[in-house]
Amino acid sequence: MNIPSTYNLKPAFQRLLMPAMQALRRWGISPNALTWMAIAWSGALGWMFVQGFDDPRWYFAIAAGLLLRMVLNALDGMMARHFEMTSTAGAFLNELGDVVSDALVMWPLALLPGVHPGWVGGLLWLSALNEMTGVLGGWLKGERRYEGPMGKSDRTLVWGLFCLLLGAGVEVIQRVEQGIAVVMVCLVLSTFIRIRKALKP
Repeated sequence: MNIPSTYNLKPAFQRLLMPAMQALRRWGISPNALTWMAIAWSGALGWMFVQGFDDPRWYFAIAAGLLLRMVLNALDGMMARHFEMTSTAGAFLNELGDVVSDALVMWPLALLPGVHPGWVGGLLWLSALNEMTGVLGGWLKGERRYEGPMGKSDRTLVWGLFCLLLGAGVEVIQRVEQGIAVVMVCLVLSTFIRIRKALKP
């Protein structure tokens, strides 16, 4: 089952980032430092979302800031592989950092009026489960699983579009729980696909 995912754009995206990666390494930046930057930046994006309650222009900043998060998430792995700086600690930090970053970015949804925190908790739990199945795929078959339709980059795209709508004043808050439900269904499908491919002989 081949379902379209923004992850399919990763090779082209990484080619665009090669000059930046080379420059960062010349400046002495390590892959683990980039991972920590991504985590810290995710926390800043969560803070921006809360600020958007009073000034919707913050949501446009988040949409742009999510691109920087994607860049940092891509660069740490690229640098580690290209310069042969991979390590067990780095892999652990990278995977755990993705889950923590998701939580830091999305938890403010629970503060929106009319949104039950249980929905947000379920969303974060399924996101973590989806990433865990990807990691287990690598452990079982030697190849990390990234299939969509709701992988890490797909969730970032959905979050960015949501923030753009909020910034533009589109009335979407009353539909947040329905939107979360759709994303959760896609996460279950994505997790199922990763498990099935990891178990395939």
